[in-house]
Amino acid sequence: QGQLAESGGGLVQSGGSLRLSCAASGFFFRIDSMGWYRQAPGEQRELVATIDSSGITNYADSVKGRFTISRDNAKNTVSLQMNSLRPEDTAVYHCNAETIFRNYWGQGTQVTVSS
Repeated sequence: QGQLAESGGGLVQSGGSLRLSCAASGFFFRIDSMGWYRQAPGEQRELVATIDSSGITNYADSVKGRFTISRDNAKNTVSLQMNSLRPEDTAVYHCNAETIFRNYWGQGTQVTVSS
């Protein structure tokens, strides 16, 4: 069974930076897309950024120019560098991995940005 383990969340002041990492383990099939989604209290989960196996990226408009997603296919890891953080970026950030059969989700890591 595939598992995703996130790390790197925390509390940061507005304008600061954080780096999230996610390690995938136990996958028998190739991981196609990996990415990050976030969910704020009372809100639906929303896409932050994704990256496919060839390195093509996709970002939510709200994070373009501030966040950068990267991936190491050999290590099955994905990272999210978050700069110029804003209070509205506060949320639980979940790692996602897609195989041909299903989506996998991590438990999430809390990111809190104080004003």
